[in-house]
Amino acid sequence: MTNSKELPLQEPRPRRLACSRCGTAFACDLSGTCWCAEETARLPMPVAGEDCLCRDCLRKAAAEAARSPDGAQA
Repeated sequence: MTNSKELPLQEPRPRRLACSRCGTAFACDLSGTCWCAEETARLPMPVAGEDCLCRDCLRKAAAEAARSPDGAQA
């Protein structure tokens, strides 16, 4: 039985974020179509209380992690 008073499920709205490192504003689409899904870099998040990073900072962090002997972030 379906409750006729139930609200239809809605897609989550993109959230506005500021990069934890540089402050650049960007959108994160929680429905799975976020730009970061296209990136090859996959870093553990959050790091030391950080939230998402902008595209440029994510790429810089990935390059730093690749140069690190143990693969950890600096």
